[in-house]
Amino acid sequence: MEKQQAQQKIAELRKLLNQYGHEYYVLDNPSVPDSEYDRKMQELLKLEESFPELVTADSPSQRIGGEPLDAFQKVQHNVPMMSLGNAFNESDLRDFARRAAQLTDEPISFVCELKIDGLAVSLTYENGTFVRGATRGDGTTGEDITSNLKTIRSIPLSIQEENTLEVRGEAFMPHQSFLKMNEQRQANDEEPFANPRNAAAGSLRQLDPKIAGKRNLDIFLYGVGEWQAGSLESHSERLDYLQELGFKTNPEWLKCETIDEVIEFVTYWEQKRPELNYEIDGVVIKVDNLTQQEELGFTAKNPRWAIAYKFPAEEALTTLREIELSVGRTGVVTPTAILDPVRVAGTTVKRASLHNEDLIREKDVRLGDQVVIKKAGDIIPEVIRPVEEKRTGDEKEFFMPDDCPECGSELVRLEEEVALRCMNPNCPAQLKEGLIHFVSREAMNIDGLGEKVIIQLFRENLVHTIADLYRLQREDLLQLERMGEKSTDNLLKAIASSKENSLERLLFGLGIRFVGSKAARTLAAQFETMEKLQEATFEDVVAINEMGDKMADSIVSYFAGDEVKSLLNELKELGLNMKYKGAKQQEIEDDTAFSGKTVVLTGKMNDFTRSEAKALVEKLGGSVTGSVSKNTDILIAGEDAGSKLDKAEKLGVTIWNEQQLRDVTDD
Repeated sequence: MEKQQAQQKIAELRKLLNQYGHEYYVLDNPSVPDSEYDRKMQELLKLEESFPELVTADSPSQRIGGEPLDAFQKVQHNVPMMSLGNAFNESDLRDFARRAAQLTDEPISFVCELKIDGLAVSLTYENGTFVRGATRGDGTTGEDITSNLKTIRSIPLSIQEENTLEVRGEAFMPHQSFLKMNEQRQANDEEPFANPRNAAAGSLRQLDPKIAGKRNLDIFLYGVGEWQAGSLESHSERLDYLQELGFKTNPEWLKCETIDEVIEFVTYWEQKRPELNYEIDGVVIKVDNLTQQEELGFTAKNPRWAIAYKFPAEEALTTLREIELSVGRTGVVTPTAILDPVRVAGTTVKRASLHNEDLIREKDVRLGDQVVIKKAGDIIPEVIRPVEEKRTGDEKEFFMPDDCPECGSELVRLEEEVALRCMNPNCPAQLKEGLIHFVSREAMNIDGLGEKVIIQLFRENLVHTIADLYRLQREDLLQLERMGEKSTDNLLKAIASSKENSLERLLFGLGIRFVGSKAARTLAAQFETMEKLQEATFEDVVAINEMGDKMADSIVSYFAGDEVKSLLNELKELGLNMKYKGAKQQEIEDDTAFSGKTVVLTGKMNDFTRSEAKALVEKLGGSVTGSVSKNTDILIAGEDAGSKLDKAEKLGVTIWNEQQLRDVTDD
């Protein structure tokens, strides 16, 4: 295809994909199935790969996320992002309306908007293109999180507005995404996020945009900072115009002519908030007329023309009947309160988190207690406190058992930990959770072998260990629910294919404590074979960059276990690959141009793809990062190198061209 034809086709695909994305993520009314969107996206990616000079910042392909950042850059807000004063009752709202009325001669109308509990951000567009996104920070200075915000599909990368426009909104995590993410974190023995707001804020402050991209965040736009988009007379008109430009605004706003109507709106949503798929913690009330907003002005901290009504946290009283124990993948035993059913924040709650034994002791929670519960972030129920004055004397203290509730092995508390653990690697509960982790996407990636299938396999006594997965027969799988001949054959192929995975996937899948996917890759590259890793000493492991004492101790202890040695022997006999297939440490020369150097790649290269250049640098001992900083040793600049080249020159970084890279690799 000629470049001109490609340019025309790319423009058509971008227009279609932007339309499909807007329909799906903003209007919630998709016009095509997901498969059609995916097909068009793949077509665009292939064309942009063939013609990289045609890639632009507003292409839908640029949402995927670039290289991890070294740190966030500071951003000055030209118009400060001020916080709002708070109202907690009807009297506070009437006082707000009275004060506003005293400062202007004309009648006041208000706009009421739901107060989204997320992270306040600003988005700047120049010549219609999204160029910068930032956190609120202290109101004057925020952090540049443009790469992370681009992963939010409801943020348009381009708009039909040539003037500079800075819009403001609240990025948030929908309930469904929050629950799914916490389930995954708990399965990986990671601390779950306390509420959707913390989850959204934590996601947008990840240095790796790909992490933010997996978190399924969303946004509602509610206002502006810099505004050169023509003269509008009211805040309500601005909301309409933002929607016309393609921004996602919350549909549940209302223009109110009196403060009584405002109070009705607040009361309505205080009751209806559980029906929403996102978290709100109140209602924002603004004077609608923009001229009146200017008349009212600001105090030292807040605008006089707006206020935030804060909902009280909803709590409920119920009886704690039992404490149930569950065993996770790493053996942690977690207590959960079993309660008399009670309504909290719109749903019936029967179970609530107690976290660990120390918390039970600290709160003095007893079996039979009347307890106060609430939903953390209005989602996860937790026990707040017992009502001691309601005790009858029949309540009983709870003590964690000495033995595992699943397998009967002795429970231990490791040094500096509050959790009790079952240390038996053959504990059924751990095996089941461990298998679910083992087959997951980042581990062995066995497609079709999800949690429900694993549970069935356990229930039918078809698997007890990881090795059993590789002994499954066709007739074993056909007896399971919803497993037909085609799905069975596909699953067996996926299991067989997983045997060829590189060593790092197997290491991560084994679920060694403290060893995530990145550490597994580092270990695999360093030791190259499972046999060498098994023979490694504490000193061998801790000498590796980024391997601390705890991780090294965990790794050495894991491979010292007889059960682990037996399991690995079984897996080897069953044909699983035990070698690292990436660039090997032994191939890296001790003294090369890149040994120990931090390298940044930028611009278009003719003889290398970006991934090929990165692999070559790493093979020769270098570390490739995505942004230029004072720690950068070499910048390799191809054609059309932009801001990274400018920054490297200012910092005095050594700059190479593609020919110099070619010369080094030819040697």
